[in-house]
Order: sequence, then C-alpha cells, then structure tokens
Amino acid sequence: MAHFAKILEGEVINVIVAEQDFMDNFIDSTPGTWVQTSYNTLGGVHYQRNDDGSLGDASDDQTKALRKNFAGVGYKYDADADAFHAPQPFPSWTLNQTTFLWEPPVAIPSDAIINGGTVKYYWNEDAYQADNTTGWVLAGGSE
Repeated sequence: MAHFAKILEGEVINVIVAEQDFMDNFIDSTPGTWVQTSYNTLGGVHYQRNDDGSLGDASDDQTKALRKNFAGVGYKYDADADAFHAPQPFPSWTLNQTTFLWEPPVAIPSDAIINGGTVKYYWNEDAYQADNTTGWVLAGGSE
C-alpha cells in the first residue's frame, strides 16, 4: 500500500492509502491531481519505523524518500521543487529550501532534550517580535 495526496492549486485537499493498481485505473472526475507521498519521509530523508510507529533510523535505501515530507491535508505542494511542506506555523519562521521544514529564527534552547527526555518549550511569536532575540518559552514557566 502507498499514500497518495490530491493537490488542487498547490494545496493538499485529501490523502488516501491505495495500491498503485487502483491509482492507475482510478477515474476521478473532480479537480486536482494525485501525487504519491511517503509516510516515512521527513525533511527529504526516508526513515524506518520503530515498533511503536515512531520514526527510527534513516533507511539504507534513500530512493524511497518522496517529495521531502509526508503530505497532510492543508499542506502545500511546491511543484517546481516537487516537495510537500506544512503551512507556515509563524510569520517569523522560514522554509528551509533543502528539507522543506519550517525553521524558527532563534534556535530552540540547548536543554530542550535531556537524556532522551524532552523539556517542553513553545514558540511565542509576540515575544520574538518584541525583541527579535527570544521566542522560546518554557511551558509552565514564566515568560
């Protein structure tokens, strides 16, 4: 089984799971184009899945990496780059033209990951816009 995204005017409007045979013979009279997407691709890298469904190690066969990222409804499709990307999460974030992932203007604090655990931060666009140096706020902490 494979995943296919329906694109209309550069936006993903549907994602389905289907066999290639089905797609080869599928007659769809509604506007848009179907494009294959890979559930295991993130940032242009194809990954193996862990037993719990999370992304594991990078696959040995990177020819399986399709269109930079797995498509989701509401995602954008850049036909020139043949790449899917999420909608822009915040006005200050920029799209990495190699991975097609959004990047904040300020790196997440170095203590965001400690010994495999995660310290929870969230992005505060107002704080960033106020001084252009901060933006990450510790969840449950003070701003």
